[in-house]
Amino acid sequence: MIRDGVVPWPADLAYAYRVAGCWRGRTLGSYLWEWAEQRGDRIAVVDGDRRLSYRDLAIAADRLAAELAGLGLGPGDTVIVQLPNCWEFVVATFACFRSGVVPVMMLPAHREYELSAVGAHVGAKAVLVPDRWRGYDHQRLARDVADGLPGPAHVLVVGDEVYPGSVDVRAVLRDAGERDAAARRDRFDACHPGAADVAVFLLSGGTTGIPKVIARTHDDYAYNIRRAVEACGFGPETRYLAVLPAGHNFPLANPGILGALYAGGRVVMLPSPRPDAVFETIEAERVTVTSAVPAVALKWLEAAGRNRHDLTTLQYIHIGGSMLAPEVAARIGPALGCRIQQVYGMAEGLVCYTPLDAPDAIAHATQGRPISPYDELRVVDPDGHAVAPGQVGELLTRGPYTPRGYFRALVQNQVSFTADGWYRTGDLVRITPDGYVVVCGRVKDLINRAGEKISAGEIEALMQELPGIAEAAAVAIPDPEVGERVCAFVRPHPGSRPTLDTIREALTARGLAVFKLPERLELVDELPHTPIGKPDKKALRARAAGR
Repeated sequence: MIRDGVVPWPADLAYAYRVAGCWRGRTLGSYLWEWAEQRGDRIAVVDGDRRLSYRDLAIAADRLAAELAGLGLGPGDTVIVQLPNCWEFVVATFACFRSGVVPVMMLPAHREYELSAVGAHVGAKAVLVPDRWRGYDHQRLARDVADGLPGPAHVLVVGDEVYPGSVDVRAVLRDAGERDAAARRDRFDACHPGAADVAVFLLSGGTTGIPKVIARTHDDYAYNIRRAVEACGFGPETRYLAVLPAGHNFPLANPGILGALYAGGRVVMLPSPRPDAVFETIEAERVTVTSAVPAVALKWLEAAGRNRHDLTTLQYIHIGGSMLAPEVAARIGPALGCRIQQVYGMAEGLVCYTPLDAPDAIAHATQGRPISPYDELRVVDPDGHAVAPGQVGELLTRGPYTPRGYFRALVQNQVSFTADGWYRTGDLVRITPDGYVVVCGRVKDLINRAGEKISAGEIEALMQELPGIAEAAAVAIPDPEVGERVCAFVRPHPGSRPTLDTIREALTARGLAVFKLPERLELVDELPHTPIGKPDKKALRARAAGR
């Protein structure tokens, strides 16, 4: 049983969250036909030439839910979902919500190692993939993964070339007309996974090892979505462009795809964050808001001067996922003709946003305030003691949409959560007198030089501000004398060639302590990134060691 591996909220807190109206006792799938009746033929999802109305979405989701049921999947069963940004992803997600099947959100970049380990951990009974994606045979991958799972597992495929024995999802959805729609609706309206049951499995954002699995319930995820919608001002006129991998928590529900649909807006699916494709789609679909990690936003910033598309409908870009230098943040909005909302959050729960009307000093230099008044935050030193107000320390958090532990991970939970339910984020932050969170780095992303702890994030943010540098990352390299030294990886702007000396001089002029200065420089054409777009520190450390 899935519930056996989920760490529950204490009964008194669960009761308090229900009384406060945070948890409303509804499943995410229960909203779908309500939206269809209220909004009818209004467009809900756009994917290239394909357009689905809210009614189309409800009918298609129930048709796929019926297919899952026909395969023997029911409430509490799990299905690995590894799809690129496409309309079928949205349909599949709601098919799972409607039927009580729990989607396990994997990213297109994951391979057999991750899929097999996560699939075995959650007891997956199906794998949903594209036939091929960017030249890779995901259908063959799914077959290999399914064959290696402890129990029988089905393979469902989105694409034009489906192997015998796999389920052709597009063929199933071609049969998703009005015929039998009412009967399917009645069937899944009567399907009652509890609001306290798991709605979706998300993966932790770690860059090393097998990702940890995060169980989000219908109650807590719905509350997360509602509060994010309010913080970002989503409404019926919202046209949200999803360019980050849709299986990641940020574009999925903060407010993202689910938030735009909850608010009555429109979701535009785009499988690539390339500037030319993004700018063209913003113009064609009159996009009002999108989400990006700093590495993606920097590419958009660099391309803005060459842009010939009309971006005047774009109102906001949500930026989160890794640190963003204030000076760089200040350049993005003017270059693209919009404002930015910084977001700080995690699949484990807590989400912070800068206000829509925040002055530049807040919008550019902080990562916002918690979206819920019931979020609790503590900033502590390495011994777990609270630091003085305004000082830097590790952030601990708990609240009505921050689970109390990872799924089936007793040992890891003893490390990542305190005995009284605080999640140790691993992020170094300070909190301003007005309650805004400023992210300063990662606890484990510290470079220990002769006993002095250096935040890699601090060095990266300062280097990012220097002229000629498009993107930067700092990692530790072993050293026999001082333990570790700072190695800077830099992607320069075209025509620029910064040197170690010029970077050190510029950082010294900014007032950076001498012991924090980079002592090695690697110029690269491209930085490696994790699937969600953060600099891949593991790959960079390996590259530095190899040289």
